[in-house]
Amino acid sequence: MRVAVVGANGKIGQRLVGLLKQDNEHEAVALVRKQEQLEQWQRQGVEARLLDLEGPVVDLKSRLTGVDAIVFAAGSGGSSGDDKTLLVDLDGAIKTMEAAQESSIKRFIMVSAWQANNRENWADELKPYYAAKHYADRELMRSGLSWTIVRPGALTDEAGTGRVDIGEHLPAGSIPREDVAHVLLGCLKNNDMVGKAFDVMSAD
Repeated sequence: MRVAVVGANGKIGQRLVGLLKQDNEHEAVALVRKQEQLEQWQRQGVEARLLDLEGPVVDLKSRLTGVDAIVFAAGSGGSSGDDKTLLVDLDGAIKTMEAAQESSIKRFIMVSAWQANNRENWADELKPYYAAKHYADRELMRSGLSWTIVRPGALTDEAGTGRVDIGEHLPAGSIPREDVAHVLLGCLKNNDMVGKAFDVMSAD
């Protein structure tokens, strides 16, 4: 299965593309914003395509040719303003869903955020980000796509442990990005994860 990783230059996206590159069942298509990022992936033997999430749906659709599944791991980044959060984390995600629908791509995995589904647990300083994730997730659930929503806790760059806990209402915690990438790959491999939304944290 050819998997488009939207946000392949992000820290989770990079790790997922690396896992897909080593996997016998799947092949990565890295979707990135900048030419130098594209060339970097190509030097590693990974197919890469330029993608502007602020562009029209027709352009997004053209970047998904020959793709069987999508993992949306893109984000505006902590240094950008609320306007970019709205345009990338919300509208960019929804436009990617629309492009998938128009391309007859059914499998769609969303990287969301811990308890994005539960407004009572949103941190005050991150409310615009959480609102974007909340409504993108809700739109995905209504999309008719074969969706999975993964809501990781606070992300770290520590080495993965391979031990995680998943559930609908996990307490606050953290998880290495490497482990999140493994969870995403597991969701691609396991059809039982279709239609599931869950928090994921490190476990002992």
